[in-house]
Amino acid sequence: MVLPPTRWESDYQRAVMATDLIVVALCLRIGLVLTDASLAGHLPGALAGITAVVLLGSMFGCRVWDRRVLGQGAEEFRRLGNAVITAVVMLGLTALAMEVGYFRLWVFVILPVTGLCLFLSRYALRQVLHARRRRDLCMHPVLLAGSLDEVADLIARARRERHYGWSVTGVCIPGAPTEGSQLDVHGVPVVGGLDNVPALVRTGRYRIVAVVPAAHWTRRRLRELAWDIEGMPTELVVAPALMEVTGPRLHVDPVYGLTLLRVSQPTFTGARWVLKNALDRIASCVALLMLAPVMVGVALVIKLEDGGPVLFRQERVGKAGALFRMVKFRSMGVDADQRRAELEALNEGAGPLFKLRSDPRVTRVGAFIRRYSLDELPQLLNVVSGDMSIVGPRPPLPAEVERYGKDALRRLLVKPGITGLWQISGRSDLTWEESVRLDLRYVENWSLMMDLLIVWKTVNAVLRGNGAY
Repeated sequence: MVLPPTRWESDYQRAVMATDLIVVALCLRIGLVLTDASLAGHLPGALAGITAVVLLGSMFGCRVWDRRVLGQGAEEFRRLGNAVITAVVMLGLTALAMEVGYFRLWVFVILPVTGLCLFLSRYALRQVLHARRRRDLCMHPVLLAGSLDEVADLIARARRERHYGWSVTGVCIPGAPTEGSQLDVHGVPVVGGLDNVPALVRTGRYRIVAVVPAAHWTRRRLRELAWDIEGMPTELVVAPALMEVTGPRLHVDPVYGLTLLRVSQPTFTGARWVLKNALDRIASCVALLMLAPVMVGVALVIKLEDGGPVLFRQERVGKAGALFRMVKFRSMGVDADQRRAELEALNEGAGPLFKLRSDPRVTRVGAFIRRYSLDELPQLLNVVSGDMSIVGPRPPLPAEVERYGKDALRRLLVKPGITGLWQISGRSDLTWEESVRLDLRYVENWSLMMDLLIVWKTVNAVLRGNGAY
């Protein structure tokens, strides 16, 4: 069932469609200017019309305006990419059939540039939507049902990542009273027990019903809940028990008349990882060349401040527990290690981490380069040497690894990274549990697309400087 859109959903969908049409029209108009019309009479105009029809038809066929994917997740961009690729292939075959030489300009230049502009315009609109959601606008009211621990965890996630648009306004937990309850979970009122979910949905106050794991949820009970809310303007979302496993490792298989979720084992070898390692080293070499003036400037100001060494080297733990020497720009005084013992009592770090928001050992230059992650640029040398990756879990100290539990040890299945999910999600502001969860999500669900998204979001996180100290 396709749920009727709310007003803001309809407005956002119309804004996306109008922006797409404007971008396509402007790009094709520029293509007409670049094409020498004198070579073929009015043919360039016909080619522009053909391009517009094929591209827009491909976008419609790939459902790029489906409001359920607009504004969040990678699915919106995946569909848009498929639409552009389909249009390129179709127009490329048309160019071969028509034997029009300069039509290649349209196929291999104008159309890909149009696709890039569509991606950028969609991204800009998404940022506007996310900004509104940070002000509690354009949100979906959510009824959350499940065990107390799982409900509390999802409430915390919804508040931390507001760009997804979930506003949990009611909670149902096992054994809760049906009315007159003064209970709440993290400030969200408990509105009933699990049996009250259908009646609460019928009130029309909730856009989404999210069911999280609980011992009381049987297969029959979930099926009956889905039947009970049919025909209502509410979407049912069911979280599997393996909440951190997503993407290509999950497969839906029908077995003996049941719909089963099959989880394949993660792999850390093969062609994809060879490609990742190659891209890491190539990108690091290019980055070192491009950022050489910046790195020289940082090195000079560090040297001029106190005359100490420019670089700081420290033993860290890499893939499979291998030790390596990580290199960074020095951001603390030369006696930082000797002064740590006197500061242990002031530690604000999570878990086994040692962190101080206002660490007296950090120099003035060090505070600046830490805020914008300039101190981490020499780690590109560790990537070139093969000890680190551009994207991966945080590189831990040996003393930290000694205190790792079984879950945290899975971080060592892949190379540590200069950036990662922890970098774009709060850095030092994260709790130890949140940091481990994010790293495990990366380890369990790694893909090249995830790496690209993390690198893209890292730029914004670094410019904002949140959680960097």
